[in-house]
Amino acid sequence: MLQSKNILLGVSGGIAVYKAAALTSKLVQAGANVRVIMTESAREFVSPLTFQALSRHEVYVDTFKENNPKVIAHIDVADWADLILVAPATAHTIGKMAAGLADDMLTTTLLASTAPVWIAPAMNVHMYDHPAVKRNIRTLYEDGYRFIEPSEGYLACGYIGKGRLEEPEKIVEHIRAFFEEPKSLPLSGKKVVVTAGPTREVIDPVRFFTNRSSGKMGYAIAEAAQQMGADVTLISGPVSLTEPNHVHVVHVESAEDMYQAALAEYEEADLFIKSAAVADYTPVTSYPHKMKKQDGALEIEFTRTKDILKELGKRKEHQVLVGFAAETQDVEYYAKKKIESKHLDMIVANNVTKEGAGFATDTNVAAIIKADGTTKELPMMSKKDLAFEILKEAKQLLPKERDRA
Repeated sequence: MLQSKNILLGVSGGIAVYKAAALTSKLVQAGANVRVIMTESAREFVSPLTFQALSRHEVYVDTFKENNPKVIAHIDVADWADLILVAPATAHTIGKMAAGLADDMLTTTLLASTAPVWIAPAMNVHMYDHPAVKRNIRTLYEDGYRFIEPSEGYLACGYIGKGRLEEPEKIVEHIRAFFEEPKSLPLSGKKVVVTAGPTREVIDPVRFFTNRSSGKMGYAIAEAAQQMGADVTLISGPVSLTEPNHVHVVHVESAEDMYQAALAEYEEADLFIKSAAVADYTPVTSYPHKMKKQDGALEIEFTRTKDILKELGKRKEHQVLVGFAAETQDVEYYAKKKIESKHLDMIVANNVTKEGAGFATDTNVAAIIKADGTTKELPMMSKKDLAFEILKEAKQLLPKERDRA
């Protein structure tokens, strides 16, 4: 599947450069066209001649070295690439990328390209765990970069831990899977319903109770499901997000609105994913006019809203029902309890106080737990990437006999 694919390999300076040479060879053997950019530090470890011999192409080392007067080198190679892979990516290079700097051939080309960019970090275990490095990685995640996580093992510095560049064979498999075109989209013919965002429980015409949900996770799931071929309905609370293309959106305000909209869509759904953060309580009285400020304390009586997920669980027939557990403590305990009490097939559990997770962020850290007790722990990733992981796991639970023409 790599035949004639254009892979641009960015090599930054670390002892793992020797693995990048092996990676170049394996990509070429798999049929890819490989071109290499080396940073100045990378050239301290391995000569550009090595990569030239392995790739059978000139190696780029200097932004201002223009061998072909008909093109600008960094623009030309940026446009040429189907995929850019930075491997090894040092802490320094990751920091420059996160800051949007362009002070060498590699970083200049990265800013000029619209191709997907993958980053394979390699560094000392303590460097990889440093708050600044973690912050830079999170920034790049939010910008849409994809990471190939380093593996654990013996490091050149003598430490044993996470920081080794992933093995070239595994990186090639990741790239091969990326370019593999499926015979049909995985959710073709399926009806997927997603709820997203918060609800607003009105006190008076100018005040309401709500929560911190931004709707980003639900919108990412709806967009990913559409890209996977599903017929998607998104039931959205009030958010400030652009509607996904080719998705039917139902706008709601209150918990009761969302409950009614969910019931209306549920019967035809093959997969129902409730990611909305619905209010548990709503004011008993909603005033027609603005409440005036008074001396002393204010007491407002609340009543319980309908438990949408529990009601859907009671009515489940053929549907695969997926919930979310956004917790601050004992996450796995509460998530599994929720699966049982609400008759769920799968739940996405996360600690919203954890760095890189929670409301309004562009990344998330989650575990996918199924009703059979299996758990898949996921590292921090963009909500878009997590959306595809959720849908991939949920698809495995869909009965094949429900496939539609």
